[in-house]
Amino acid sequence: MGKHIAIAGVTGAVGQEFLRIIEERKFPFDSLKMLASSRSAGKKIDFMGKTYTVEELTANSFKGIDIALFSAGGGRSKEFAPAAVKAGAVVVDNSSAFRMDPDVPLVVPEINADAIATHKGIIANPNCSTIIANVPVYPLHKANPVKRMIISTYQAASGAGQSAMLEMIQQAKEVLDGKPVTCKTLKYQLAFNLYCHDSKMGPNGYNEEEMKMVKETHKIFSCPDIAITCTCVRVPVMRTHCESINLEFTNPMTPDQTREILENAPGVGIIDDREHNRFPMPIDASGKDDCYVGRIRQDESLPGNRGINLWVAGDQIRKGAALNAIQIAEKLL
Repeated sequence: MGKHIAIAGVTGAVGQEFLRIIEERKFPFDSLKMLASSRSAGKKIDFMGKTYTVEELTANSFKGIDIALFSAGGGRSKEFAPAAVKAGAVVVDNSSAFRMDPDVPLVVPEINADAIATHKGIIANPNCSTIIANVPVYPLHKANPVKRMIISTYQAASGAGQSAMLEMIQQAKEVLDGKPVTCKTLKYQLAFNLYCHDSKMGPNGYNEEEMKMVKETHKIFSCPDIAITCTCVRVPVMRTHCESINLEFTNPMTPDQTREILENAPGVGIIDDREHNRFPMPIDASGKDDCYVGRIRQDESLPGNRGINLWVAGDQIRKGAALNAIQIAEKLL
């Protein structure tokens, strides 16, 4: 396979992170095509000593491309990913467009890299909150099957994209200046506030984000029997999602066993200093590849030592999106 790469959605937060990670990890490429909406076409981007001109993403953008990294939103993925596949590219898609398609592998490389080989042109990147939960939970599940997961998320502005991050800064200034708060990208005031994740609400009272975590985890673990329930919340943090995760195991599981497994798990870091009450924070994980775990403790409400509580922080733009996609692309090469 050659190494002709295209990035669709290069001007967004994840698109920019793709570029940083390609440079950091010395991802091999012979040519790089930068694609975005017509709004951004013509923009110049300096990257690794060369100036690139952003081109408009169209159905004809993929001639000669080997791998297309998509982070341009679900609508554009549905519209243009099939054209990329038809042109001979393998698409690694960061949107929700294809995740639950039975013909499309949904991949976290630390967990199910072998699924990459089954692709028919498209490989899906899971939801950011799903990835951040799954990286530490899967090695525990492998050692001692998880029967039930209860997850509460604390999701940063970055999950709603670059414009949301900028709007939160603007909102904070407006609140401090006593001015009316702007809500264009964000549905509600996020500065000095938090709210239920504002993805579409389903008839069961769960929003789409919560149901994504349930269905995607079942698919990635190839284990539809795990009972999973989620509450997803947007918090006034710039980037890096945090998650409170409660696990019920089939067999007894102690905090020491949990810690030992996680210390050897790929993509996991541990910050668990009870003495100084120091555990993972968004600022610890921002810009980092690992998902950080702390607050490792027994759930004393469950009999027989079968419950464990964890607190996890993971960079949503990085491992939750761009890094995961590039790890998939590295496996393709």
